[in-house]
Amino acid sequence: MTPPVTPEVAEPPRIDPALWAALEAELDAAVALRHALHRDPRLSGDEGDSRDAVLEAVADVLGEPPETVAGTGAMVRLGPPGVPAVAVRAELDALPVVERTGLEFSATGAAAHVCGHDVHVAALVAVVRALGRAGADRVPAPLLAVFQPREEKAPSGAADVAADPRFGAHRVGAVLGVHVQPELPRGTVSVRGGPVNASSDEIEIEVHGRGGHGGYPHRTRDPVLALAAIVTGVHHIVSRRVDPMAAGVVTVGQMEAGSAPNIVPETATARGTVRALDADRDELLAAVRDVVENTARAYGCEATLTVVPNEPAVVNDEALARTVARALGARRSGDRSDATGLVLDTTFRSCGADDFSHYGDVLPSLMLFVGTTPAGSTPGEGPGLHHPEFSPDDAMVGEVARALLAAVAAAGAALGGTEASTAAVTTGPNP
Repeated sequence: MTPPVTPEVAEPPRIDPALWAALEAELDAAVALRHALHRDPRLSGDEGDSRDAVLEAVADVLGEPPETVAGTGAMVRLGPPGVPAVAVRAELDALPVVERTGLEFSATGAAAHVCGHDVHVAALVAVVRALGRAGADRVPAPLLAVFQPREEKAPSGAADVAADPRFGAHRVGAVLGVHVQPELPRGTVSVRGGPVNASSDEIEIEVHGRGGHGGYPHRTRDPVLALAAIVTGVHHIVSRRVDPMAAGVVTVGQMEAGSAPNIVPETATARGTVRALDADRDELLAAVRDVVENTARAYGCEATLTVVPNEPAVVNDEALARTVARALGARRSGDRSDATGLVLDTTFRSCGADDFSHYGDVLPSLMLFVGTTPAGSTPGEGPGLHHPEFSPDDAMVGEVARALLAAVAAAGAALGGTEASTAAVTTGPNP
């Protein structure tokens, strides 16, 4: 299905300064919510408690009751009904990781928010509360806040939300997402069109040989040796089977074989992922299969490849990206009343994956990235996403919230605005 086209806005919208003031007034409470979510995380599919905490935090500013979605998620809408809305997604789930951040509000169990989802949720709550308190006549566009479950684990929460008729009933015209990013310097927000996150598919390789005594290798057909050659071979695919101007990644992260050091086993297995940003996803998987099957035969073994499809690539809508980039670029000066304080980047993309891609299959969508690496440090050298020591500082809640508010205003202007929104958004030159 081809998503509808989002109109492009040539000039960035001007936002009522009262909205910025309302947002700043909500940040302390949003940080407190971030601490509560971080201290008591929930894994994919078990986010009900986190959802309820979020709904409690926004209950007093909602005109309409929240809607449950995707089992343990929720949607809340602000602004007039019956007109196109801008949806903003934030993820509720944590990862099955034991945290080592040493934070005062650190999680103590076997789950942790080490991907920044707690920051995303708290920032979106701040935006919802600011818009709710400012009043419907100041809302830049109707906002549909989607607190989504199961980003980290299949079945995809995003796919379920995108397919839900209740989501469609809100006449969503554009979907925004945001992710903190340690590969970017602090104070940077990245917006660009086209592929920005890769597709991701899981693979399992199983090699079958002939077992036997380690002292008589000629009587065996060693699946361990065959698997070692396969692992080396699949990692060469990107350098020799993929256009060097197109990004793709093959990673084998698990290998398992044998029961004793002097026994050649019957089988050996490996698991990994195959990612394609702008490389051809199907061609990449076909090349992996060729290497797996033919290398095994060269060692007198047989091999099977099982592919578990995961997420498609995140592809940002080009027109929406240009519109939002103009708005964010116009607000990078700290002496403006509506300044985000963030410097615009239009180059970043990565081979990380995100189920946000499912929204882009049906609607114009845009993923923003906000940098977390502090001044004086090199992006990528500190703990990264999913690392037990990764945790953005609390000020990131405000940075993400400001980026979201500017993006919502720009996306709303691109959708044409509403009678209620014209009091807050114009498309004339910024002062």
